[in-house]
Amino acid sequence: MSLRVQIDGDIKKAMLAKNKEELEALRSIKSMILLAETEKGGSGDVLADAENKLLMKAAKQRKESADIFSQQGRNDLAERELFQLEVISRYLPKQLSESELIGELKNIISELGASGPQDMGKVMGTATKKLAGQADGKLISDHVKKLLAS
Repeated sequence: MSLRVQIDGDIKKAMLAKNKEELEALRSIKSMILLAETEKGGSGDVLADAENKLLMKAAKQRKESADIFSQQGRNDLAERELFQLEVISRYLPKQLSESELIGELKNIISELGASGPQDMGKVMGTATKKLAGQADGKLISDHVKKLLAS
């Protein structure tokens, strides 16, 4: 089942339950997918990989917005963003725990034969492709730096 079909079904459920907040979050996800489908030069369909990238981008935006709102004392807006983040997270692939991430990165480093910080680009290229959607890029980068430095 494609993400769009799943979102449409969940929108109907939220409408029937009269859940305004969830409905708003689901509609924003659907809007992003529709924009990607109708993008200039697009084929009209969005692949699962592209859908994951859209969701990761939306989740990151919500998290950053919530942080900014919290810093400015706008807890009402921060809570709204965090709720939308929670809804978006339902559709993201399962995130790796820190120990799982480190284990995967160690495997990638040994496969590539990386020996130091000079191999950072090579490791990051492989890691971001292999772990796309399962871990945040900044988190991957931080752990790769630590592992290559030791």
